Parts: sequence; structure tokens; C-alpha cells
Amino acid sequence: MSGKEHSYATTVEWTGNTGSGTSGYRTYQRAHTIVAEGKPVIPGSSDPSFRGDPARYNPEDLLVGSVSACHMLWYLHLCSAGGIVVTGYVDHAEGTMVEDAEGGGRFAGVTLRPEVTLAPGSDEAAVLKAHHEAHEKCFIANSVNFPIVVEPVFRTE
Repeated sequence: MSGKEHSYATTVEWTGNTGSGTSGYRTYQRAHTIVAEGKPVIPGSSDPSFRGDPARYNPEDLLVGSVSACHMLWYLHLCSAGGIVVTGYVDHAEGTMVEDAEGGGRFAGVTLRPEVTLAPGSDEAAVLKAHHEAHEKCFIANSVNFPIVVEPVFRTE
């Protein structure tokens, strides 16, 4: 079964050469930019644990943010299509990465904690079902090899 194909292009440029390139582990910055045509520049670095700049986004931040944003966008779409009126949504997502003995590593999991504000009269079962379906449809969730847990909280206006 084939479907519609979508392509995405970004340019990542290292901006952390302090004059001597990568001549030593401590001689260069991990600073870089991430650009997609016509969009704002994302300032990037590595995690501060790996000599990165804590004021810039690291790949791990962006991965957790991508999982969270994808789930939210699917959830809002499904609610809209299903007659559920969402008036507010904030997710306090968290991911855990584990390093291995060789210095590599992987994500062990991501937990999404969406706080959803609903219009009065929302069907509680439908609201929960939409989270389950959003997780099943999320392109990012379907592309990663670690578990994603969704722990939603609902409030009525």
C-alpha cells in the first residue's frame, strides 16, 4: 500500500569554529543553526552535558518537542472533526535518554502530560478516545523506537 509522500528539507550549519576547528574536544563550540526555507532560524547546540550552550535548543529538546507537537496537532484535529471543543492545550512533555558504555545512547521513552481545557458539556469518553487515536496517528510517534506514554488531564471552562 502506497500513500502520499511528503518531503522536508533543512540546512544545519555549524557556527562554532572558534578559530582552530575541531583540533581538540574543548577548542570548538557546538553552536549551529537549523534552517528551513522561509522559516525562522533555530539556534542549536548540544546538551550542556556535552559542552553545549544551555540557551540553545539541542537535538534532544527538539525530539521531545516534535513528539509533543505532533500529538497535539492530531488531537486538536480529531477533536475538531469529532465535535469536541478544546479551548486550551499545554503539554509538559519529558523525555529520558540513556547513555551506553561506549558513549552512544538512545531515548528510553517520552511522557506527554497534556493539560486540556474543554468547553462545557464535552463527552469524557470521546475526549479520552481522541488522545488514544492521536497517538496512533502521530507521524512522529510512528517513527520512533521508544515508548510514548500519554497522561492527559482535563479541565472544563
